[in-house]
Amino acid sequence: MLVLPVLDLKSGLVVHGRGGRRHEYRPIVTPLSATAQPVDVARGFDRHFGLREMYVADLDAIAGAVPAWKTFAALQEAGFVLWVDAGVRAPPQARALFERGVEYVILGLETLAGPDVLRAVVAELGADRLVFSLDLRHGEPLGDRAAWKGADALGIADQATAAGIGRMIVLDLARVGLGAGPGTEELCRLLHERHPELMLVAGGGVRHAKDLRRLAKAGVRGALVASALHERRLVAADWQSR
Repeated sequence: MLVLPVLDLKSGLVVHGRGGRRHEYRPIVTPLSATAQPVDVARGFDRHFGLREMYVADLDAIAGAVPAWKTFAALQEAGFVLWVDAGVRAPPQARALFERGVEYVILGLETLAGPDVLRAVVAELGADRLVFSLDLRHGEPLGDRAAWKGADALGIADQATAAGIGRMIVLDLARVGLGAGPGTEELCRLLHERHPELMLVAGGGVRHAKDLRRLAKAGVRGALVASALHERRLVAADWQSR
């Protein structure tokens, strides 16, 4: 199981995400780091768990601001591999992330203009370093549903895979940071049955090793994790043997 620690960035700091209510997010307080500075928190994940591949959600960019280029560069200079969601809405924004050396560029349903844009990004940049994020709230897709012909989560995932996507995050924002479990296991199981070649990563609500095992049984190969790491409810052995 690939475990990706989450760095939710807001106003230059790592914040504690809870339920997708971003206006309530406050700088993280964690035993893993003395500060909420992104590089310090990332080093805490590395020091305590040996994790150097990070999922970065640039919440300001997702809301329409300029991406946190200096933060991305500082993390890269410190040796971290980044999966970055910076609110890509059109191909030039994805290209800019590629050009800055971001390892995996995330195309989030929440901000992407629709499947036509997704196909255009794949055609221009190739799919190898692209990740589609199936962004949900209480199981319902976010973003412009009309652009996806009103499809449900499975239908949107079908369109993304038809566009050439080989990596997909299933992220329910309503479950982030609440300790209620992922809640997306059945959706992931159906996605795995329909697209067994798809690398699935689940995010939101992972609490402990049992959640990782349930996700693995559903065909998930990676998990986005934050609170369970900060609170030391997971140890490296929980995923290294899976």
